[in-house]
Amino acid sequence: MKYVEGFVLAVPEASKEEYVKHARMALPLFKEFGATRMVECWGDDVPEGKLTDFRTAVKAEPGEAVVFSWIEYPSKEVRDQANEKIMNDPRMKSMGDAMPFDGKRMIFGGFVPVLDE
Repeated sequence: MKYVEGFVLAVPEASKEEYVKHARMALPLFKEFGATRMVECWGDDVPEGKLTDFRTAVKAEPGEAVVFSWIEYPSKEVRDQANEKIMNDPRMKSMGDAMPFDGKRMIFGGFVPVLDE
C-alpha cells in the first residue's frame, strides 16, 4: 500500500528560488531510494486560525512563507529504508549544510492513505 511522508516548514520569502533549487537537487536522491513522487507547495493562502494553524505550527515569522510538501513511496517499508539511506548519504549531508530554512521548526510525519481518488 502507498505511503506518504508529509512536511510543513517555514521558509524566508526571499529564499524561494533557493528553496526550489534545494528541492530539485534532493529529488533524484529520494527517487533513487524509492520515492515515486515529490510535491513542494509554496503557501499562497495560509490564514491565521483562532486556536492553531500552519503558521503557528512552524512558528513562521514575518517575511516567511509556509511550505507544505509530501513524498510518496510504494510502502512504509520503502520509506523507512529510504530515510535511513538518505540520512547516511554524503550527497544529502552536503545539502544539509545549506538548507534555506530552519529545520528545527519543520514538522513531519508518515501517513497511510485512506482515500486516494
